[in-house]
Amino acid sequence: MARQQAPPWVHAAFLLFLLSLSGAIEIPMDLTQPPTITKQSVKDHIVDPRDNILIECEAKGNPAPSFHWTRNSRFFNIAKDPRVSMRRRSGTLVIDFRSGGRPEEYEGEYQCFARNKFGTALSNRIRLQVSKSPLWPKENLDPVVVQEGAPLTLQCNPPPGLPSPVIFWMSSSMEPITQDKRVSQGHNGDLYFSNVMQQDMQTDYSCNARFHFTHTIQQKNPFTLKVLTNHPYNDSSLRNHPDMYSARGVAERTPSFMYPQGTSSSQMVLRGMDLLLECIASGVPTPDIAWYKKGGDLPSDKAKFENFNKALRITNVSEEDSGEYFCLASNKMGSIRHTISVRVKAAPYWLDEPKNLILAPGEDGRLVCRANGNPKPTVQWMVNGEPLQSAPPNPNREVAGDTIIFRDTQISSRAVYQCNTSNEHGYLLANAFVSVLDVPPRMLSPRNQLIRVILYNRTRLDCPFFGSPIPTLRWFKNGQGSNLDGGNYHVYENGSLEIKMIRKEDQGIYTCVATNILGKAENQVRLEVKDPTRIFRMPEDQVAKRGTTVQLECRVKHDPSLKLTVSWLKDDEPLYIGNRMKKEDDSLTIFGVAERDQGSYTCVASTELDQDLAKAHLTVLGRPDRPRDLELTDLAERSVRLTWIPGDDNNSPITDYVVQFEEDQFQPGVWHDHSKFPGSVNSAVLQLSPYVNYQFRVIAVNEVGSSHPSLPSERYRTSGAPPESNPGDVKGEGTRKNNMEITWTPMNATSAFGPNLRYIVKWRRRETRDTWNNVTVWGSRYVVGQTPVYVPYEIRVQAENDFGKGPEPDTVIGYSGEDLPSAPRRFRVRQPNLETINLEWDHPEHPNGILTGYILKYVAFNGTKVGKQMVENFSPNQTKFSMQRADPVSRYRFTLSARTQVGSGEAVTEESPAPPNEAYTNNHTDIATQGWFIGLMCAIALLVLILLIVCFIKRSRGGKYPVREKKDVPLGPEDPKEEDGSFDYSDEDNKPLQGSQTSLDGTIKQQESDDSLVDYGEGGEGQFNEDGSFIGQYTVKKDKEETEGNESSEATSPVNAIYSLA
Repeated sequence: MARQQAPPWVHAAFLLFLLSLSGAIEIPMDLTQPPTITKQSVKDHIVDPRDNILIECEAKGNPAPSFHWTRNSRFFNIAKDPRVSMRRRSGTLVIDFRSGGRPEEYEGEYQCFARNKFGTALSNRIRLQVSKSPLWPKENLDPVVVQEGAPLTLQCNPPPGLPSPVIFWMSSSMEPITQDKRVSQGHNGDLYFSNVMQQDMQTDYSCNARFHFTHTIQQKNPFTLKVLTNHPYNDSSLRNHPDMYSARGVAERTPSFMYPQGTSSSQMVLRGMDLLLECIASGVPTPDIAWYKKGGDLPSDKAKFENFNKALRITNVSEEDSGEYFCLASNKMGSIRHTISVRVKAAPYWLDEPKNLILAPGEDGRLVCRANGNPKPTVQWMVNGEPLQSAPPNPNREVAGDTIIFRDTQISSRAVYQCNTSNEHGYLLANAFVSVLDVPPRMLSPRNQLIRVILYNRTRLDCPFFGSPIPTLRWFKNGQGSNLDGGNYHVYENGSLEIKMIRKEDQGIYTCVATNILGKAENQVRLEVKDPTRIFRMPEDQVAKRGTTVQLECRVKHDPSLKLTVSWLKDDEPLYIGNRMKKEDDSLTIFGVAERDQGSYTCVASTELDQDLAKAHLTVLGRPDRPRDLELTDLAERSVRLTWIPGDDNNSPITDYVVQFEEDQFQPGVWHDHSKFPGSVNSAVLQLSPYVNYQFRVIAVNEVGSSHPSLPSERYRTSGAPPESNPGDVKGEGTRKNNMEITWTPMNATSAFGPNLRYIVKWRRRETRDTWNNVTVWGSRYVVGQTPVYVPYEIRVQAENDFGKGPEPDTVIGYSGEDLPSAPRRFRVRQPNLETINLEWDHPEHPNGILTGYILKYVAFNGTKVGKQMVENFSPNQTKFSMQRADPVSRYRFTLSARTQVGSGEAVTEESPAPPNEAYTNNHTDIATQGWFIGLMCAIALLVLILLIVCFIKRSRGGKYPVREKKDVPLGPEDPKEEDGSFDYSDEDNKPLQGSQTSLDGTIKQQESDDSLVDYGEGGEGQFNEDGSFIGQYTVKKDKEETEGNESSEATSPVNAIYSLA
């Protein structure tokens, strides 16, 4: 599938549009104006003698102009010749020969004059010629006798025609003569044989001339060749022989030029035309032709080679193409050159063509007529068709060479001026009128036009206007005051506003205003921007079998306000939708595909504003049937003739036959391509190799594909011989560091030439030049062991069979195995500033192979903090690296190693220098992050916590004293806690730990709580002593002294306090 590009005419139309924008402003036809020539025949007007003669001349003006003609610079009285008439409201001449007369009588130079009361305009001088196609003179041509290998020129000498006929060579039976490097037609029509071969006698040679106007072909009597040869047997197999000439006994000759003759020549060409240089050489073998330009290169954009490199064409020649060119003809016997000196001349061409001048009374102006050419053209001014020197004097007009200056122009200055510039190669004639008007600005187009345009396209808004003096024009958008010119906008002289690329925001109302001293006029244009039409799912290339169904998709997105039309082309022509096809909005379906359906299909999605194209190719399978009845004849030592009967081509002509062979020694059952022949033959001589047991088959090929192979032929074995070549692609490479593996591409069956094909392998150290080591190998590899690391060896591999050895082999340089390289030398890390680190190193002292690169690993670190490792790979030639630091504090550790194909070698490590303020940072950071420091801090925190807990417990219990003393009141019998003087604390007495409240006098107020310290123990029966230690179950039998003794003698333990809270 492919999206189609815009056709060439679109680009041409755009160029014409740009030219029209830069043209002069036209005077409306309702205003008086001098005549202007609008249409005329070409300068060299060749007509068909069988038709009436038409010489065109159209003009406009107000009043409408009248016409008259001159013939050969004399007045041509049309009224006196009944065959000549002038079309109504036109100056076009019609010469009618229906009632007789000879067109040749009217040949000559004609010029048209268009006149009204404001001036006279002239056409070009039109040279009328009648086409001629004379008959070829009858002549009897004797047979051309030539020695085989000699050069030959068959001259055409066509009769002179107008225009010159097209020449081509054919046989008398209208078969085209096959042309190639040896036999070709020159630009002059002659047929050149660089050397004649006996096969050239198989046909005759007739020159043909095709005449353009009469569409007739005239044929010259044919030439018959008789070739004298030293090898009378015409063996067609020698045509493809690698040394065809020596095989036929033809002596080899150095090249010599048949055209042009000699060693140098010259050629003149006009600017803008095509330069054709030609060199045809004889020689045996046929010479090759090469082209050069002395002192420079051929212009690649304009130069192309033709006629098998015998011709060099340079299109659209300019002055820079002048100089010396030479062709070099060479074959193996030598070379010669021919130098062609090219001179570029030029007919006149415009530098500044005069344009119509529209002035207001009293204004100044000028007409300019500048042209160039080689030789330099002369300039002649005329007014109303008469030389300016003989015109009445005008005080307001001054002639200064190629310029006419008008000052204080008045109404009487109106006229048509002609500028004629000429040299020996041609002329240019231009009309330009001077019109003096007093007209206020006026708009020439309808008001309030609607312009619809596609998004992102280039467009223009036209605002044709007129006025005298010439008004100035400005554009505005949506009534805003800024003038539109510049950037995406460009205003042309004729008033058109170009928008280079349309955007959505460009939509709106545009106003153009034309102003001169007599007033102003304005017009409006409304611009609407539409979305483009796009095929978003294009048809795809398909290959289908006959009788199947094919669907080509074409899905389109377009602006909904525009009407979409989808159509199809086949092979770039409108597709007829028959009963086997179904066209839908988004697809085309073909039922029962046939061979005639093959071709390219183009989907055309179009609206009234734009279109999109997408093309796909449908291939219908119709391969030819297999060839049959293969037969071997003309059996020879190195050749055989193979003949076959073609199969049906299935409506697609057979283009080629591929002959394949199979041999039963090296690769039995495997078929190889032998040769290819044109589809027009069914018999061929096959060149064979020694000692091969051949079997052949044939495959037919057409544009669709290949047939099945034919049934194989009978076998044919050739005799043996020593090899004529040696194995190719010989290499020596190490697979380990202490070996070298020698490999080569083994020779196939057609190059073995004999039984027991083997290879003599030789090698030696390149530096030492020792004696050759050799071994005979039957395979395609041999490994040399115990070699030093990566040293060069000279290697030779020679083929040998039972009939002898092959030619002396070429010497190939190989290398033993590689090893890991040593570390890079002199690894340096420099830090020129706080932002940049530069690395430099030298190559390893022992590369041990071919360096494939370097690996740099680096990591940023700051004390014990380590960043992510980064890796850089460098080419083997790089020995420097610069990097930017991520921060000014971190340092970098770099590890560099070299690499061969074996792997990376020994690494070298360096660190970047420490920044100036890093010492303090490191000390600060190291202490804070050390493990011992963290442990010490944790121990201190734990000890502080324990001490705090003990303090809270002692504060809440009041220390080690009897409860009775602490309260300073006797325990009454109402105290439920009193038992023989001891006191068992409960949670009610320990309320300060739970948030006790202290009064202003320092006493603790008891708060009710459901919690008890007993609840925090392991069991419900356990109790605590006054110091918080667990004492188990107290009994009431203990006396007061026992209790007081225990209270006073037991020390307060932080551990016990912790257990009490556990």
